[in-house]
Amino acid sequence: MEEVRELLTRLDAMGVDDLRALWRERLGEPPLVRSPDILRRALAEALQMKAAGHGVSSPDRRLASAAARHRLGHKPTVRTASFKPGSTLVREWQGRRIEVEVVRDGFVWNGEKHASLSKVARLITGVRWNGPRFFGLRETEAA
Repeated sequence: MEEVRELLTRLDAMGVDDLRALWRERLGEPPLVRSPDILRRALAEALQMKAAGHGVSSPDRRLASAAARHRLGHKPTVRTASFKPGSTLVREWQGRRIEVEVVRDGFVWNGEKHASLSKVARLITGVRWNGPRFFGLRETEAA
């Protein structure tokens, strides 16, 4: 187990080629991943699983999905929420309760109509915000 700890400590300093070489040496053919961070994490997990006596599961499916999200030119899929007019978005901000009403062509906050949630978030905070993210409506897809 001490050998695995030492290996895990050295992983941070390794580049992709070194990580792949270590993977080949210890586990067989490495997955086709270009991201050193993803490869490093998967290798660390696989080495620990093997050292603990657990079967090393094939991470290829998970790694392929993660690699696809990191390839050049590919942006993560974003899930956004859409609301029907009449809905109310509520957020607590610095001890204040913020309520924004969804209308057919925008949002109403403090009795004023705005075209975007980002504009409302900017008025509330004084800095640029992604409106859906400020209101907790936008998250990147996990897998």
